Amino acid sequence: MTERVRVTTGSPWEPLVGYCRVIRVGNQVEVAGTTAMRDGKAVGVNDAYAQTTYILQVISDALHEVGASMSDVVRTRIFVTDISKWEEIGRAHGEFFRDICPVATMVEVKALIDPALLVEIEVQAIVTDTVV
Repeated sequence: MTERVRVTTGSPWEPLVGYCRVIRVGNQVEVAGTTAMRDGKAVGVNDAYAQTTYILQVISDALHEVGASMSDVVRTRIFVTDISKWEEIGRAHGEFFRDICPVATMVEVKALIDPALLVEIEVQAIVTDTVV
């Protein structure tokens, strides 16, 4: 049986809902939907670019905790509350992924868990030892 490596953030929602921030099983890594929350408060209120940048840094840190990196990311899913802010969000995404170019989806949703949150991102990664 392949070991599951889990990383939690200490969020009060994790035990309540029953999830973790990141899980690695073999070479597969999944990062849960991540928002711009720090210590229970939204970061970058009214700034989609700042929230996206913050989220992607949190995701990068979480990947490193399980022996992966942003270069291992093969898919991003971006949920936004205002699709008209796609360029700000896309610019931040491009700063992290321009040379990696994972497949990406961006969709508008009615709301996120806190009204101050504009963006939520989840990623999938595959860790390989070979360079293509």
